[in-house]
Amino acid sequence: MSEKFIQVETADGEMETFLAHPDGKKALPVVIIYMDAPGIREELYEFARRIAAEGYCCVLPDLYYRAGRIRFDLAKMTAEQGREMFGHMRSLSNALVLSDTDALLEAVKAEPLAASGPKGCLGYCMSGQYIMSVAGTFTEDFRAAISCYGVGIVSDKPDTPHRLARQLKGEVFFAFAEDDEYVSDDVVPSLSQALETSSVTHEIKTYPGTQHGFCFPERGAPYHKEAAEDVWRRIFEIFDRQLR
Repeated sequence: MSEKFIQVETADGEMETFLAHPDGKKALPVVIIYMDAPGIREELYEFARRIAAEGYCCVLPDLYYRAGRIRFDLAKMTAEQGREMFGHMRSLSNALVLSDTDALLEAVKAEPLAASGPKGCLGYCMSGQYIMSVAGTFTEDFRAAISCYGVGIVSDKPDTPHRLARQLKGEVFFAFAEDDEYVSDDVVPSLSQALETSSVTHEIKTYPGTQHGFCFPERGAPYHKEAAEDVWRRIFEIFDRQLR
C-alpha cells in the first residue's frame, strides 16, 4: 500500500488530504471520503486503505482545516470536547464543502496516481448532505455517491441537497439506521420522492436493528458488523459498475 499526505490549496488555505493507493504506479479511479463529525482519525485512514486495496486512488480531505489541525480521540472524549466537535461540524456548509471539492478536484488532476474519468464519493454522518451536494454539482466528475446515515440531506434551507436529485448522474446509494436521533422521520420519504423524479439509478436502504454510527467498528455498541459489511459490499459493487 502506498500512502501520503498532500496539501490542497483552497480559497481558504491549505487542506491536508490523505491519499491511499495500492502498490504500483498505475493511475486508478478516484474515490473521495467525506469525514463524519468527529473528523480525521486512524479509523478513517483505515477506510481509505480498504478502498484503495480494491483498486482505487482514495483521498480523504480534512474539512476542519480552517480551524487548524483538529483531532479528537473518541475513546477519551469529554462533554466539553463533544460540544467543540459539534461546533466544528456547524462551521461547515454546503457552499464551503463545494469550494473545497472544487480545489480537490483540481489537485487530483495533477496527481500521477489518480486517473481521469468518473469518480466516486462516500460520506458519513454530517457528510451525507455533502456527497449529495458535490455529486449534484460536479456532475461531470461524480458517477457514484454513497451516504451512510447522512444528516442534513433534506432541510428547509434554500440549498437543501435533496433538490439536486434531478442533476445526479450514475448511481447513488443511501444507507440509513433504523434508530437515528439525527435523522427525522420525513427524510427518507422526502429523499425517495426527490430521487423518483430523477433519472439516476438509486437505492435507499434502512438497516434493521441499527443506530447512528453503525459502520464504525470503534464506536462500540452502535457498530453492527453485518450491516456495515453489507454497506461495504454495496459500495464496491457500485464503484465497480460506475468507475471502471
